[in-house]
Amino acid sequence: MFKTRQLLSALFNHRLTLERNGGLCKLFCMMSEASIDEQTAKQLKRANEENEDSAEKLQATKKLKVEEEPTEDEKKYPKKKVVLLLAYSGKGYYGMQRNPTATQFRTIEDELVTSLVKSGCIPENHGDDMKKMSFQRCARTDKGVSAAGQAVSLKVRLMEDIIEKINEHLPPQIRVLGLKRVTQGFNSKNNCDARTYCYMLPTLAFSPKDNDIGNIAAFRLEPETLERVNRLFASYKGTHNFHNFTSQKAASDPSARRYIIEISCGEPFINNNTQFAVITVKGQSFMLHQIRKMIGLVIAVIKGYAKEDVIERSWGQDKVDVPKAPGLGLVLEKVHFDRYNKRFGGDGLHERLEWDQEEEAVKAFKEAHIYPSIVETERDEGSMVSWMSTLHIHDFEASAKATDTKNKDQKQDNAEEGNASD
Repeated sequence: MFKTRQLLSALFNHRLTLERNGGLCKLFCMMSEASIDEQTAKQLKRANEENEDSAEKLQATKKLKVEEEPTEDEKKYPKKKVVLLLAYSGKGYYGMQRNPTATQFRTIEDELVTSLVKSGCIPENHGDDMKKMSFQRCARTDKGVSAAGQAVSLKVRLMEDIIEKINEHLPPQIRVLGLKRVTQGFNSKNNCDARTYCYMLPTLAFSPKDNDIGNIAAFRLEPETLERVNRLFASYKGTHNFHNFTSQKAASDPSARRYIIEISCGEPFINNNTQFAVITVKGQSFMLHQIRKMIGLVIAVIKGYAKEDVIERSWGQDKVDVPKAPGLGLVLEKVHFDRYNKRFGGDGLHERLEWDQEEEAVKAFKEAHIYPSIVETERDEGSMVSWMSTLHIHDFEASAKATDTKNKDQKQDNAEEGNASD
């Protein structure tokens, strides 16, 4: 019995030993497998990192091969986003905006881009594609229209004496008067809150229709007439549907609704023995020929060709025959960047887009190039007098016939399309 117990005890202890040894084997196996898995993961991770590094190096190498080596000018003068304050007399030019498909019609932008290339401010290949220099004008101007405060944004090589170098290659009737650094995302058109235009005209335009228009120098505007002129202009203020004051714009088009902030005619003055006056209009934006038609309709009312209610009727759904005053006296006076100035003007990094220091230069340019051109051209060509002689052919009463007249105006508008005032 005792022997049997010893035998059973021995067998039991042997079994425990085997189980204990088997557990350790499993443990060792699990540890070995975990160690192998960890080493494998590290190797795979290292291989992936090496592959990613190789791919990045290969991509960088390809990019370097594709990109051109920077020139000495680009190394010395990196390109920066700026705004140029531009003044010009529009006489002899087919508006502000460049037209690559009609190079025979010279524009202000043609002259400016040529100067930017010659002065080294932009690469030569950027002159053919203005998008490369992020070029944007604040406002387009029609054929013959001038500007004293146009603004264009673009990227240039910011070199020393850049304004002088640009002006060296511009004709005298076009001048860059100022330059300011702006944010990289700045767009002179989209960031503009409002535009101010002036229109200089002989006061003879407000004479009665039976007045002798042959003696322009003898006419003097009466204070009562000026008061009535400003009363009519005041009716334009606010938001109205100006679809009749442009071309190819339906009454239902939301873009025809424009907001006029201010409009008035100043006191008359004598220039070269002729009495002139300046009309000032400020609005958020303007459509093609809108300002000229606003002025043309008021002149038609003052002269007695149309009734006063034609202005309010022109904002309705019907087509109204609205005459378009000559473009000669129209001047882009100033552009406004109030929101940009409020956001960035006080951040300590950017300048406010205001041109107080350039006011004297702007005034001098207007007196030397813009006003004399308007006065002399009016004296020699009589554009206002010639236009007034056509007012009697307009039908201001019948809306049904206005469509036919609108088509006549469209022929003239098409010749100037692409050089529009915003």
